[in-house]
Amino acid sequence: MTTTLHDADEVFLGFTRALRAAGVPVTQDRAHGFLAAVATVGADDRQATYWAGRATLCGSPDDLARHDQVFAAWFDPRDGLPRAQQREASRASTAHLLPEAEGTGGAGETEEEDVVRAMASEAEVLQHRDVATLDAAEKRRLAGMFLRLSLHPPVRRTARHRRWHRGELDASRTLRNSLRHLGEPGEIAWRRRGTRPRRVVLLVDVSGSMTPYADALLRLAHRLTRSARASGGTVETFTVGTRLTHVTRAFGTPDADRAIVAAGEVVPDWSGGTRLGETLRVFLDRWGQRGMARGAVVVVFSDGWERGDAGLLGEQMARLQRVAHRVVWVNPHRGKAGYEPLQGGVVAALPHCDDFLAGHSLATFADLTEVIARA
Repeated sequence: MTTTLHDADEVFLGFTRALRAAGVPVTQDRAHGFLAAVATVGADDRQATYWAGRATLCGSPDDLARHDQVFAAWFDPRDGLPRAQQREASRASTAHLLPEAEGTGGAGETEEEDVVRAMASEAEVLQHRDVATLDAAEKRRLAGMFLRLSLHPPVRRTARHRRWHRGELDASRTLRNSLRHLGEPGEIAWRRRGTRPRRVVLLVDVSGSMTPYADALLRLAHRLTRSARASGGTVETFTVGTRLTHVTRAFGTPDADRAIVAAGEVVPDWSGGTRLGETLRVFLDRWGQRGMARGAVVVVFSDGWERGDAGLLGEQMARLQRVAHRVVWVNPHRGKAGYEPLQGGVVAALPHCDDFLAGHSLATFADLTEVIARA
C-alpha cells in the first residue's frame, strides 16, 4: 500500500466512509482517531494501517469481519477494486472529508457507496452458493467469510442452585438471614437452578462422495470449536468414513488452514468408502457410553451413501438418540431442488433424527448454528 502525502488523508478518509457504508458505525471521533493512529505508525506501512483501523474504527466483533473485507477491497491492488478518486479541488480542512451524520451524504460518496454495496451484494450471493461449485478464488473468499459464524453453546440446567433475584424461595438462606437479626424477619432469599454449556459433538463424513464438501465442513468445525471455546463451551469433532478419527486436538490452532492440514495428517481414510454404521458403533462403544455423547448435541454431516449394512446404521442411530440430548443430521443435498431422501443410509437414519438440515452453503451453516444454540 503506497500513497503520497498529498492524497493520504483523502484515501484514508475514503476508507472510513466505505467502512461506514458497509455497516460499521464509524463516527467522526473514530475517524479522527484512525487518522492520528496512521500518522503515528506511518501511512506506507500496510500492516500497521490495518491494525490501526481495527483498533480505532471497530467497536464489536461483528465490525472486525466487515473491517477486514472493506480493508482488502480498498487497499489491496491485486483485487483490481476501485480506490479513492483524486479530487482536483483542494480542501481547506480534512474535517469536511469525515463521515457525515446518519442519513446524510454528499455526491462524492455515491460511487464509493455503490462499490461497497456491490461488494456486499456479491458476498450475499456467495454465501448462498453451493460450496462444491466454487472455484479456488471463490473458496478463498468464502474461507474469510467463515469468521462471521459464531456459536452460542446450548445450555443445560445443573443440580446446584445459585442466588437470584426471583424464582424459588431459598428457605435455608432466608432462615440464616433471620437468625442474623435475632429472629426478626429479614430479607427473603431466592434461588434458581444453575446452567452450564452443553457439549456439541460433530461427526464429519470424509468419504469419497463427500469430498467436495470436506474442506468447508472441517473449516466449519474449526470455527465452531473456536467460537464455542470463547464462550466456555466444548465442541468435539470426529471424522467418519471407513474409520473413526478424533481430530479435535488438531483444531487447537487459531489458523483454520493449519488446523485442516493438521487434521489431514491424522485422518487415514480421506475420500474412501462409507461405513457409517460401523463407525457409529465404534464411536458409541468407545466415546458415547463413556459420556462424551451423553446429553450432548450430536451433529452428523453426511450424504447418507452407506456402503455397509443400512440396518446396522439404523440400530446405531437409535442407540445414539437414546444417549444424546439431540441428534441433527446435515445433508449437503438436502437444500437442492428435486432432492428426496431415498438413499439407504438416510432412510435408515431419519427416524432417529430430531432435525434434518441442508448443509451446502455458508447460509445453511448459519442456520445450523441457530439450531444448535436452541437445542
